Amino acid sequence: MLSGVGSVAVLVRDARKAADWYCEKLGFEVVARERHLVFLRPPGSSLPLIHLCGEGDDWQGDSPGGRTGIWFRCGETRRTEIAPGVFLPASTPRDVEHAYRELKARGVELVQELTDTGWGKMAVFRDPDGNEFEIS
Repeated sequence: MLSGVGSVAVLVRDARKAADWYCEKLGFEVVARERHLVFLRPPGSSLPLIHLCGEGDDWQGDSPGGRTGIWFRCGETRRTEIAPGVFLPASTPRDVEHAYRELKARGVELVQELTDTGWGKMAVFRDPDGNEFEIS
């Protein structure tokens, strides 16, 4: 049946302009461009992680902005048990701190500062179209 996630769509006003930001600020690389779409991935990833979807008919009344629910891993992943038999994958706190400092140094807007949650560390940043992403 289903074997994984191929990519995640993020709505942006201008996919090419947004791609420049994702490459400059997050270090992503462009995989492909097609009409109003740009496919991106972090360096070394085998699949596109995100496809930036510029304004078009496929938006069907949606618009960019808000909390996406997309979590970006920051290096090594560890699994923390949050309930008996339920594990939450999270990056090591050291890696999250490093990513947080790097994003801040690159001028990325942070809407939630680095927080110690009990299961790990997290922060939330925002792209120029108002889409918010978690690092943890």
